[in-house]
Amino acid sequence: MEKLNFTLKGKVALVTGGSRGIGRATALGFAEAGADVVVASRKLTDLEKVAHEVMERGRKSLAVAAHLGRMEDINNLIIEVHKAFGRIDILVNNAGGSPAAVPTIDVDERLWDSVMNLNLKGLFFLSQAVAKMMKNNVGGKIINVASGDAFRPESRVGTYSISKAGVIMATKVMALEWAQYNIRVNALVPGNVHTRLGDSRFVVFPGYEKEMISRTPLGRIAEPEEMVGAMIYLASDASNFVTGEYITVDGGISLT
Repeated sequence: MEKLNFTLKGKVALVTGGSRGIGRATALGFAEAGADVVVASRKLTDLEKVAHEVMERGRKSLAVAAHLGRMEDINNLIIEVHKAFGRIDILVNNAGGSPAAVPTIDVDERLWDSVMNLNLKGLFFLSQAVAKMMKNNVGGKIINVASGDAFRPESRVGTYSISKAGVIMATKVMALEWAQYNIRVNALVPGNVHTRLGDSRFVVFPGYEKEMISRTPLGRIAEPEEMVGAMIYLASDASNFVTGEYITVDGGISLT
């Protein structure tokens, strides 16, 4: 049997939302697996710290400030990456969030647009731009970060849940249409993870953390680094015959 290849040596990866949480952990994990890594998010100072950590691991890195809900920022990001590396082999669409916890009956257009622009519109158009680069090379891997909320709606974050359900369908559509270009598109579905967004729910909703832990068969909240193994699998040649799928990393909470 041919040995499974989990190395990312010689690859160029772009990780959005790369300044903290799952994005930072993924960027550093990819660097340790051999990839050069571009990190993007809104705040350049935070990104530069991660880029420095990547370089400490012996890889090249680039930090680019970009609001992924804005087309001009997406276009500039692509230009900067192409200028520095000439290609993108792996894209991780990790940028996302929800600025407020509001019942759907009270959601206004501004909040809706804010969530959808970042979580879905930005993901779609960045993937499209990167796919055009990958098409002209030898293909590549796109990993979309969804959420357990895509399958099980939660009160007061309904808009976020809708956007993440859209991420799952976007993953399937891209996988189907772009397979002809040797582009594989898959999704990671995290459960509760100690990130700024995840922990903010524990503050807003008293008792929520205790409830989530009690419902999770593994009995705890995940750390961002625990998402990296699945990320490396989906980014590496080990998953070359996998596309249009999602991997759930949630400690078993989806079973309850």
